[in-house]
Amino acid sequence: MSNIIYIGYYFKVEPLQPAVEILIAELGYAGFESFVETEEGVTAYIQKEEWNDKILEDIDILKSDEFNISYTFEEIEQTNWNEEWEKNFNPIIVDDVCSVRAPFHPKPDTKYDIIIEPKMSFGTGHHETTHMMIQHILKNDFNNKSVLDMGCGTGVLAILAEMKGANSLDAIDYDNWCYLNSLENVERNNCKNITVIEGDASALKNKHYDIIIANINRNILLNDMATYVKCLNTNGVLFLSGFYNDDIPIIEEECNKHGLKHVETLEKNHWVALKFVN
Repeated sequence: MSNIIYIGYYFKVEPLQPAVEILIAELGYAGFESFVETEEGVTAYIQKEEWNDKILEDIDILKSDEFNISYTFEEIEQTNWNEEWEKNFNPIIVDDVCSVRAPFHPKPDTKYDIIIEPKMSFGTGHHETTHMMIQHILKNDFNNKSVLDMGCGTGVLAILAEMKGANSLDAIDYDNWCYLNSLENVERNNCKNITVIEGDASALKNKHYDIIIANINRNILLNDMATYVKCLNTNGVLFLSGFYNDDIPIIEEECNKHGLKHVETLEKNHWVALKFVN
């Protein structure tokens, strides 16, 4: 895949929120597949073969008077992107017990050591939502549990769940790059119980889990909540992230509608990760 060419867009956004979240959602519908939030806004990537010079015409937020959004863009070769990761991807340690690092980093002295080659995928542990979901997994019992990692990105959360004792796991992402990257990372971490699936909530038909992890866009969570609940076993646990503390009421309302009870909230820089039980 080293010959894949990407177009990178560098957006400067004022004020940042909720504009960045809306922009990422609209760009995702337009075909952009990877995003990196920055201090000034967001960087978005799309494969050149999926790109055209009118790609931003349907991005409504760019026409909004509420936000000031400017951008530049350029072609990026896949190999250069990976070199950038090697220069810029620093290892992280969560709660002194779980490390997330690239293969070229030295092995730290932690109980759980996850090796991730992130490439274009979301989920290195650096983003607040991934960090908090790791914290949730570390604090909860996964031993002999069946687990769904919905919107798995790099597969990092499913990998940690298996390390914590889960014995049957599905990691699902609609993005082909994330699917392929998760397959690589599952193998890289010698996981034996994770099935990686390319798809969306429609892939959950007739599936059941003790624990569901979903770190996705707020609107997707709301849209697919009924499906998640249908897949959740009795006394099941649902972990949700990918949204801000301002979104808690609407998320909680939807969960309550389906018989779920909100029992814990983690918060980091206005992002939140919630725990629900049925």
